[in-house]
Amino acid sequence: MKLIIGLGNPGLRYKKTRHNIGFLVIAEISKQSGIALKKKKYNGLFAKGSISGKKIGLFMPETYMNMSGNAVRSAIKGEGVLLKDALIICDDINLKFGFIRLREKGTSGGHNGLSSIIDHVGTNEFPRLRVGIGKDEKVIDMPKFVLRTFDSGERPLLKGIVKTAAECAITWANAGPEKAMSLFNKRQPGISPLSL
Repeated sequence: MKLIIGLGNPGLRYKKTRHNIGFLVIAEISKQSGIALKKKKYNGLFAKGSISGKKIGLFMPETYMNMSGNAVRSAIKGEGVLLKDALIICDDINLKFGFIRLREKGTSGGHNGLSSIIDHVGTNEFPRLRVGIGKDEKVIDMPKFVLRTFDSGERPLLKGIVKTAAECAITWANAGPEKAMSLFNKRQPGISPLSL
């Protein structure tokens, strides 16, 4: 089974903030696949189903971002999933808004959720899909910025970006990381290569 995990913060206060784009992508995958996230498990929302005949698990930790690692480790161990088969979806302030990057391993890049996961699983060798939330100008107050909602100019593009990121994650699960990276990395924001 492939496990797709979206990071974010629980509660209405954070629902539409930049830091919660991982949750938005998981919600889109759930919508596209019909795998409903209703079950409380591993300190989060969990569901299993299939997409194009492949077994898929979806997980949204309901811990706060900087405590994601324990819940993620529990889900991975509880479902008997190898680390290489668990994809983490998160925001990235160092990536320009709308761009997505799939990598098979890497550092946390200063992301508290990724740092927590690395601490709990003991390695940085797990795939991650980073969704850009950054600006052209330098962000002075990073914690405040990531907990803000998207700007009015960004909101019309958000749906397409989330949809494209969801399609990338599904492609990763069904066709493998190399195929997904070749299709989705370095693409124009919000335009899915599957629609071209």
